Amino acid sequence: MSYGLYIGKNLTSDGNAWLAGYGDEPSSHWLEIIPKIKHKTGKKIIVGVTENSDMPGKLIKIPQVSQTHKHIRVSYSYYLGVPSPITNGGLNEYGVAVRDIWSPSRKELIKMTPKNQKGLNYSDLARIVLERAKSAREAVTIASKLIKKYGESTYGGNSHIFADSKEAWVMIQFAGGKSLWVAERLGPNTIRASRPGYIEEIPINEKNNPNFLYSKNLIKFCRNKGWYSKGSFNVNKILGDKKGKWKGVKWIENKMKKLSKKSGKIKLKDVMWAIRTPKLTGDTAGYGQVVPLIDPSHNNLRMLWHSPIGAVASPFSPVFIGQTKIPEEFMMHRYLTVGESHRFSDERKKENIDTLSLVDQGIESTISAVYECKRLFYLILQNKKKFHSNIIKAFEKREKKLINKTSKIIKANKNLPKNKLNNFSVHELRQGLKLVQNLSKNIEKHIRNTKGFSKNIRLKSFNQIW
Repeated sequence: MSYGLYIGKNLTSDGNAWLAGYGDEPSSHWLEIIPKIKHKTGKKIIVGVTENSDMPGKLIKIPQVSQTHKHIRVSYSYYLGVPSPITNGGLNEYGVAVRDIWSPSRKELIKMTPKNQKGLNYSDLARIVLERAKSAREAVTIASKLIKKYGESTYGGNSHIFADSKEAWVMIQFAGGKSLWVAERLGPNTIRASRPGYIEEIPINEKNNPNFLYSKNLIKFCRNKGWYSKGSFNVNKILGDKKGKWKGVKWIENKMKKLSKKSGKIKLKDVMWAIRTPKLTGDTAGYGQVVPLIDPSHNNLRMLWHSPIGAVASPFSPVFIGQTKIPEEFMMHRYLTVGESHRFSDERKKENIDTLSLVDQGIESTISAVYECKRLFYLILQNKKKFHSNIIKAFEKREKKLINKTSKIIKANKNLPKNKLNNFSVHELRQGLKLVQNLSKNIEKHIRNTKGFSKNIRLKSFNQIW
């Protein structure tokens, strides 16, 4: 389902907007920095879903652009049969950030979706926007044009948040195979949480309203179906699940609004808390991400904060657009990677490509950050009252110092060499991982010296709102 949170720049302590969230899938996740790439004329890319997907379809090829932007993203290996690698978004060199979040369409739209649907899936849209957009507004244009020309492959409805330093847009794509979509602008005084993504009333009688966009066929389609005749046009009630804001969305939006009214307004540590709180974050969160929507002196200084799994059990560390390296520990490992259970890291099996591991042997010989953080998460659950608060204090203590260090780098009025950004980020990612390992070692020692590990007991979890 995933989770997204946008906070406008007028509500923050430093005057910068934020886009944060996490991916909500059970499979493996890994951090990637994709360079700027020039593509040959006539090159095409494969988009869509296969006949094995939860809502089946056919893959198609569409033209690639001549050059794609450098970007940071988190990829993962499985969701409802969508071809991997999959992404929920990230940040590109022009400061465009993307978050992908489920948004359920009304049942009739799901039923009318063609069984052989064609077009871009949610991950295709997130990835292509990162590769091509130079602003949040352009992201909506790119996505809408692609949907109109090639269609969209759905799993029941979806949404994206596209954001830059000036504004953000929530864009919802509806099931049904009719290329229906709606987008709403989020301004400097906006707080918007998505889980699921929602848009309520839109002013359909105001032509050229700068805060709303939608497909040309949207209103006519709803009239023809008898879903709308006159009066206000509430997108969620007419085309969505009719539930409006879900409980968790109301809770976190209210929390952030209260913080925004305090003298210090919303700080980075508050945004990290919003992605970390166990009220919202548990075992399903595949990773955490916080993007400061800034315009630094050089594009290389654009950055995001990354946590290998849900931030309730993993610390945030900085990753810069300008760097070219990430630690092997944060790359794709075999742990939780779909399809790896029947593969080998052994050349004697190379005659059958399906039995050869997709993971480089050198990478697999290193520690998996995702595994280590998952282990800490399960250790915390053995005694939440005793362990959780101490873990969070350790993370916050480290992050407080790291935020100050990173802030000095971002404010530097010069284009820092790639090796400096590489060294800083790689070191801090690994230091965060060492902290996780030390915390796990201490908790394990305590458990073994007291009650020991209980087996065959009811699964433990945090009391989440969603």
